[in-house]
Amino acid sequence: MMRMLAQLVLSLLANAVGLLVASALLDGFSIDAMSFVVVVLVFSATTTILSPLIFKIALTNASYLVGGIALVTTFVGFVVTDALTDGLSISGLSTWVVATLVVWLASVVASLILPLLMFKKLLGNNDASTRKTRPKTTAVDTTDNQ
Repeated sequence: MMRMLAQLVLSLLANAVGLLVASALLDGFSIDAMSFVVVVLVFSATTTILSPLIFKIALTNASYLVGGIALVTTFVGFVVTDALTDGLSISGLSTWVVATLVVWLASVVASLILPLLMFKKLLGNNDASTRKTRPKTTAVDTTDNQ
């Protein structure tokens, strides 16, 4: 349960970082500050729910798309989030394409870096506690010396 909760928090934070990076870098991409949380929640829920469905569709109908499922899912997440919320604004075809790449890449990088930052103390304490409580073992000679 804790692992699933940690994955959920990590996914939300990674998507938030990706959306913030795209908002900072792209002129035609903007997120209303007041609805930022709603945009992140809708985008994250959409990509999480639709990812297995898109994967299955691609696997059956267009197997050459399987490698780009994350990009397709990110793009579809934008379409759904843009349709359901007023807080996300993407203008221009090139912005849609570049925003998909930027958010995907920033989310991947954040997914790799955030666990190191978020769980560093927890992992550090866990390693220290296992070192203290681990019993010392000695080698036992099991050969028959007759």
